[in-house]
Amino acid sequence: MKLLKQLGQDKLAAISLIIIVITVVVGIFAPLCAPHPPNDVNMALRHASPSWSYLLGNDHLGRCVLSRLIYGIRPSVLAVLVALIVSVLIGALLGFLAGYFRGKVDAVIMRCCDVMLSFPGYVMTLAFVGIFGVGLENILIAFILVKWAWFARVIRTSVMQYAELEYVTFSKAIGMRHVTIMYKHLLPVTFLDIAVISSSAIGSMVLQISGFSFLGLGIQAPNAEWGMMLNEARDIMFTQPQVMLAPGLAIIIVVSAFNFLSDALQVALDPKLINAKQRKVGGKPLSKVVIKEKEVI
Repeated sequence: MKLLKQLGQDKLAAISLIIIVITVVVGIFAPLCAPHPPNDVNMALRHASPSWSYLLGNDHLGRCVLSRLIYGIRPSVLAVLVALIVSVLIGALLGFLAGYFRGKVDAVIMRCCDVMLSFPGYVMTLAFVGIFGVGLENILIAFILVKWAWFARVIRTSVMQYAELEYVTFSKAIGMRHVTIMYKHLLPVTFLDIAVISSSAIGSMVLQISGFSFLGLGIQAPNAEWGMMLNEARDIMFTQPQVMLAPGLAIIIVVSAFNFLSDALQVALDPKLINAKQRKVGGKPLSKVVIKEKEVI
């Protein structure tokens, strides 16, 4: 609740959070929100201009652009969220083990991370797709295999900052179980760090999934996806610009919302950043967020 109150004082962060929540809700309830079935072909409406029945017009097969835009939220955002959650869970588990136990456990996990991070993410994803074939599922699996190492390394660093504090050392001395210590003492203080890196990563993942679909490597027709919609609208981008602008603007707005939210979370996590970086909206500075530093007793 305290974090939500802090975000509420940042207008840009509040707007970004609202956009993200609305996008997720609309994607989940796409059958109720979409005015038409997304894959219904009607060649009589091929390249039709926007109307009251089809607010964003129709594509090259006469399909409703708005309906396909709404259904495109599922692979473009919701599926990426699932892949992100799985990656964070794996990275958090290994990061906690490495940062808490140190020694050989840390060395083995970090060497595995070094191997995974030694290759660019795009190259690893393309290699995986080349081996196992195109498709949304293969790209999401590739994301999980690539991203977990980055999350593990960052979360390990966060855990190491708190693992040697007095109350953690005291808990070890009285014989508290390691799992209990990590759950009760380390997870709450590292949760914001995990939230920050997660919100900053999802923007790039949305761009990547749209890029792969634009290249024909992601979700396949006739299913709707924002990157694939951009690819299908290339031939009519000058005569029917709304067909390409709709998914393009959707990608820009959603990715920007995640990035702005990530910045706000980072400021909430580190109050020193408020004075170092003062964001402005409409030429006027945002009201400063007053955050009391945590006292460890």
